[in-house]
Amino acid sequence: MTTVAIADDQAMQRFGFRMLLESQDDMGLVGEAETGSAAVRLCAELQPDVVLMDVRMPGLDGIEATRRIVASGGRTRVLILTTFDLDEYAHAGLRAGASGFLVKDARPEELLAGIRAVASGDAVVAPTLTRRLLDRYAHHLPTPDTTTGTDPRLAALTGREREVLTAIGRGWTNGEIAERLVVAESTVKTHVGRILAKIGARDRVQAVIFAYDTRLVRPE
Repeated sequence: MTTVAIADDQAMQRFGFRMLLESQDDMGLVGEAETGSAAVRLCAELQPDVVLMDVRMPGLDGIEATRRIVASGGRTRVLILTTFDLDEYAHAGLRAGASGFLVKDARPEELLAGIRAVASGDAVVAPTLTRRLLDRYAHHLPTPDTTTGTDPRLAALTGREREVLTAIGRGWTNGEIAERLVVAESTVKTHVGRILAKIGARDRVQAVIFAYDTRLVRPE
């Protein structure tokens, strides 16, 4: 059973999510929060597998709430739910440690698949959507003080691992990376796991952000 919490200041939005979750045999709603502060307290107390996090809430917003939940070291993974075309803070949410990003008007099956993916440790944002998101909000990336390649975490990567990280940042799937580098997909998965460990990333989304932050990959 995947336990889920909802953090959203709109009662009707919470109601819709609640009805969807209650229709699933493998999911259970454990709590709701109307503010970011309440979401942080709820996750600390109940440790849900996933929290559906709105970005814009009164008081403590969803970005800072995400940062605090992730920093606590608990088991809860954050799935950001917002409006892609309007919410410029989506990228900030991923940088804060969220494990995924979905628009609020996603189809019910997409939301449920996203929850299951995040709960299992995967990143719910498709590589191509991650690229689109980061390209759009590239101006929010910090201005580098040094040239590309000086980050010590990059130095810890082998040449092949750096190739794979660059491909991840460009939005390639494991299958595409395997085809273009002429290696088995299982080998790519092994490289991805080692890369995440070396750069301290929780998942593939964070690896893409790292590739952009270090300017290993640049927005188009």
